[in-house]
Amino acid sequence: MTITELREISAGKFIVGFSEGSEMKLSLDIVADLSLFRGRELSEEEFAKLKSRAELSKCKERALRLIGAKPLSTKELFDKLVEKGETHDNAEECIEWLTKLHYLDDAQFAGMVVRHYAAKGYGIQKVKSELYRHGVPKSLWDEAIEEMPEMDDKAYDFLCRKLKSDEPDRAELKKATDALFRRGFTWDEIKAAVNRFCTETSD
Repeated sequence: MTITELREISAGKFIVGFSEGSEMKLSLDIVADLSLFRGRELSEEEFAKLKSRAELSKCKERALRLIGAKPLSTKELFDKLVEKGETHDNAEECIEWLTKLHYLDDAQFAGMVVRHYAAKGYGIQKVKSELYRHGVPKSLWDEAIEEMPEMDDKAYDFLCRKLKSDEPDRAELKKATDALFRRGFTWDEIKAAVNRFCTETSD
């Protein structure tokens, strides 16, 4: 296998052409590390190594684009890379690389999820379901949830907005408490909010 073309297409990016007609897009570090130049003969082993380096480099670039677009958990990034055609081995190597660079951190991601949904007025069950949906390891949930503020006022405020009168009928009260449950509040939190509403509206 002979390199028949080595052409820079942008800063640090090259197209390398081969005698059998194929091409690869390579970064400068790969070209330099493997001492590539036009006319160089490559053995099958060297060509396979070059192809492997090129595929991993492409996977890393894709991973950076994905986490640059929006925060992702480790599992979400892995799944997206594989879904887009990257190999499991390359996806795992990218995860390890990004973790070492501190670009990927499931503990920080978990804390972000907790703060986001708590700020939007959701209860702990909703927060847990979002942590699960994002693939955050369960071992990180408790520490992240410790950042959650007390939600008693959130449940009460939501109940006050839902109830149209100081003396709601049974159907209206059930509709409001069901809405609280869907927002992830526990039945104990809902009961406390209802009791507080009844106490304060009866004064």
